[in-house]
Amino acid sequence: MKHLLTSIFLLLTAHLSYAGEIIVNPGESLHEALRKAREWRRTNAPQCHGGITITIKAGRYYMNEPLFIRPEDNGTEESPLVIRGEEYTHTIICGDVKQQHTQLFPKEGMERMIDFNTTDRTITIPTPPKEVLETKHLEMVVHQRWAIAILRVKDMIVQGDKTVVSFMEPESRLEFEHPWPQPVIGGERGNSSFLLRTTEQHDGIEKLIIVDGANYVQFKDLTIENTCWNRPLHKGHVTLQGGFPLIDAYKLKENPGLPWDDGLENQAWVERPVSAVTVRNAHHVDFEGILFHHLAATALDYVYNVSDCTVTGCGFEHIGGTAIMAGSFAESPMEVHRPYTHLAERCKNIKVHRNNFLWCGEEDWGAVAIGFGYVKDCTISENWVAHTNYSGICIGWGWTPLDTGMKNNRIIGNKVSDYACQLYDAGGIYTLSNQPNSFICDNEISQPAKAPYATNYRGFCIYLDARTDGFTIDNNKTAVSADRPDRLIRRDEIGDNHPGPNIIFKQ
Repeated sequence: MKHLLTSIFLLLTAHLSYAGEIIVNPGESLHEALRKAREWRRTNAPQCHGGITITIKAGRYYMNEPLFIRPEDNGTEESPLVIRGEEYTHTIICGDVKQQHTQLFPKEGMERMIDFNTTDRTITIPTPPKEVLETKHLEMVVHQRWAIAILRVKDMIVQGDKTVVSFMEPESRLEFEHPWPQPVIGGERGNSSFLLRTTEQHDGIEKLIIVDGANYVQFKDLTIENTCWNRPLHKGHVTLQGGFPLIDAYKLKENPGLPWDDGLENQAWVERPVSAVTVRNAHHVDFEGILFHHLAATALDYVYNVSDCTVTGCGFEHIGGTAIMAGSFAESPMEVHRPYTHLAERCKNIKVHRNNFLWCGEEDWGAVAIGFGYVKDCTISENWVAHTNYSGICIGWGWTPLDTGMKNNRIIGNKVSDYACQLYDAGGIYTLSNQPNSFICDNEISQPAKAPYATNYRGFCIYLDARTDGFTIDNNKTAVSADRPDRLIRRDEIGDNHPGPNIIFKQ
C-alpha cells in the first residue's frame, strides 16, 4: 500500500507539473497565450504549480506589436514563466524584413570628401553622376574614426567637379556642433570617407518582446528575427560612441573644463538605441538556446533595474547594432561625461556565457557585439565574437578615474577575432573608467582586422581606454604581428586619457 500511494503521488506530481502548459499553434496569438497564463497567475489557479510553460509550435509568428510581459506575469523561483519553442530553428518570432539600402556613389567602397565645413554645415564631395544628383531621399554615411553618421541629404549644389551637400535637421546641427567624433580632412586616410545611398522608405516593427517588471521569466529554443530601425529615416543618426545617438551636443567654447575634468570641452546627451528584446525592472530573466537573427538595431537589451539574469547557448548573427547591451550609459536627461555613482547598482549580476556573436554592427558600424555600461558583478565568459566593424567586448562608461560604482566585472575565457573591420580606435576587449576588483583573464584575441579605411593603427587586442583602472589582466593570448608588435595592449597615451595606477598586469 505504501508503494502504491507513493506511485499515485508521483503520477499526480508529474501531472501537475505539466498542467500549466499552453500550446500555441501557427496562426494563433502569442498575446492570447500570455493573457491565459496571466489569468492563471491572477486567480492562483492550480496550473501555476511547478511553473507555466507556453510552448510555441514550429512556424513563423509575425508580430504587429511587441509581446509585453508585465508584473502580473511574474513567476517565482519554484514557478517560473517559460516561453519556449518546439525547435529553435523552426519556431520563429519575427517582424518585418529590414530596410534595404542601395549604394549609389561611389558604386563600391567609400570616397574621400573634399571639405567638412562646420560654419556652413556642409560637406563638399566630388560631383556624383547626374542620376545620383536627381535621386530623392538620399542619405550620406560618413566614416568618423570610431563611429559613423547617417545624414539625410537636404540639398546638393554642383560647382563643376565639386558638389556642396547640406543636410536636414536635427542631424545637421548635431554633426557639425559636437567635436568628437568628426571627420578630419587630410592626414589619416579614411576618417573623412563617405558614401551616398538611397533607403527604402518603410517604417517597420522595431520591438518584438518587452519584459517590464516581470521576474523569473525564461525564454528557450526560439528564433527571434527581422526588425527594422526607423530612426535614421526620420532623424538621421549622429552618434557619440558605441551606437548611442546624440539628441543634443555642443562644444564648450569660452570656458572649457568642469570641476571633475578641467580639460573637458564636449557636452553630449544621448538616447538608447531601440532593441528587438528589452528587459527592465526585472530579475531572473534568462535566455537559453535563442537565435537572434537579422535584427536591425540592438538585439537584446538589459536596460535598468535588472539583476541575476543569464544569457547562455545563444547565437547572435547579422545584427544591425549591438548584440547584447546592459546597464545605463547615462542616457538623457543626464549628460554623459559627468561622474555618476548610482547607476551601476541598477544593473548587476548579468552573466553572458558560451554564446556566439557573428557579424554584429552591420547597420551601425560603431555598435559592438557585447556592450556593458554602468554595471557591477557581471561576467562575460567563454563567448566567441567575430566579424565586428568596431570593438568586440566592451565594458564601462564615463571616461573617469573617480568612483562610479562599477566593480567586480569579469571578462574571462572569450575568443575574439576579426574586429575593427571598418572603424578604428577599437579593441577586441575595450574598457572605460575605474572598475575595482575586475578581471580580464584567459581570453584569446586576434590582431585587429585590416580595415579598408582606418589605417592609423589605433586598434588593440586589449584597449584600456580613458581612465581604465581596477583590472587584473592575466593569461590572455594576444596575436603577435610583425608589423605591429606594440599593439597588443594599450596601456598609456599622451595627456590624461590613460589607464590608472591600480591595473595589475600579470602576463
